[in-house]
Amino acid sequence: MAKPLMFLPLIVVAGFVGASFWAMQRENPDQMPTALAGKPAPKVQLEPLGQAEGFTGADLRDGKIKLVNFWASWCAPCRVEHPNLMALASDGVEILGVNWKDKPAQGLGFLAEMGDPFAKIGADPKNKMGLDWGVAGVPETFVLDGEGTVLFRVSGPITQRVIDEQLSEVLAGEGE
Repeated sequence: MAKPLMFLPLIVVAGFVGASFWAMQRENPDQMPTALAGKPAPKVQLEPLGQAEGFTGADLRDGKIKLVNFWASWCAPCRVEHPNLMALASDGVEILGVNWKDKPAQGLGFLAEMGDPFAKIGADPKNKMGLDWGVAGVPETFVLDGEGTVLFRVSGPITQRVIDEQLSEVLAGEGE
């Protein structure tokens, strides 16, 4: 008679294969699933970041599509995405920034060095807002409609490919 534990490695491997297959079958593998999609954005819990104007939940429901970008000065992929955020902001896309689990002086130094694409910004040094939003790491960006409903989440940097394949269509639809 076979021992039940001898099948454990096979079951674990089958689980990994199944999860990998599921991930590859998603419509857009770069777009991370989120339990928030189609729901109102969670509450905004921010501390001030320097003299910058913070944002509130009301800012998420102002009738315009916007991005809520979680970032940190110590995050290398945040540096990679930053020029793309600057370009989006210069094209009129409203980006609200959340400096996540960072020291205020370092976050402000990052913006002084790289530029500030954020219409409004605040700090989440203790991950209070990040927990509510389901942030696992940075950068993470949530795309919200004008009513403050989460449309989708981008986990990882906003690259030109992400702009072309995910954001362009949503942002183009805003003017209709």
